[in-house]
Amino acid sequence: MTVRIVTDSTCDLPAWVISRYGICVVPLYINVGSQGYLDGIDMTRDEFYTKLPTFPVQPTTAVPSMQKFRAIYDALADEGAKEVLSIHISTSLSGIVNVAQVAARETASVPVTVFDSRQLSLGTGFLVETAARLAQAGSRVPEILAELNEQIKRTRVFAALETLRFLRRSGRMNSVVSTIGELLQIKPLLKMYDGKASAERVRTRNHAMQRLVELLREFGPYEKVALFHSDAAARARELLQEVKDILPDGEIWFQQLNPALGAHIGPGVVGFACVSKR
Repeated sequence: MTVRIVTDSTCDLPAWVISRYGICVVPLYINVGSQGYLDGIDMTRDEFYTKLPTFPVQPTTAVPSMQKFRAIYDALADEGAKEVLSIHISTSLSGIVNVAQVAARETASVPVTVFDSRQLSLGTGFLVETAARLAQAGSRVPEILAELNEQIKRTRVFAALETLRFLRRSGRMNSVVSTIGELLQIKPLLKMYDGKASAERVRTRNHAMQRLVELLREFGPYEKVALFHSDAAARARELLQEVKDILPDGEIWFQQLNPALGAHIGPGVVGFACVSKR
């Protein structure tokens, strides 16, 4: 392929998609105290969620270094790439895009374009898959970018959290608000659209699941839908059965949420990523 695609491990793409299109996935770091793990390499997702309740401290995350990105871009040039398109989690949630941009500017072996997906998890994953499919078909970077910018306007992610405890510990939410939320048994519902994260407060787990169904029905019909969870496969499958009538034809991806996001929002999350039809 003339154009090669790079992304990061927060995209949650199935392994067969990564393999089919030759996508290069850069792992994030999961840090537990002084011990660091490469996401998906040193620790599997199942292992992470099994160990999460027993970690002595709140896990933190770190982005790969500029040198790591540059080494990957150079390696792809050595493999024959004429252009590289590097697609990453929204800048509103992570500094990965900024690091990749510095690496791109310092890479002389191949032109590198860094793209902010303005999404997370499989919202990013769907964009990466589209880019890789177009690249494999011979499209150049400007053509791929035009398609990605159009798809972003049709892409949404919704997720119901089991607890606010991990958000509070990670520093991503005001501690007073999150404490009040837990006392009132609030189940936060997070939404991501076009680079903007927002939230709803829903009482009880059942109401949160009902609200996910309402949101999924609101923005159909769909071109693509995927469900994800963090150690909550049974509830995710129940949700899948409840919305079968509005799911598109073909395979529906069912993925465990990556630890880089799980470290901040905890176990028990159920959600979906969707791309509405044009």
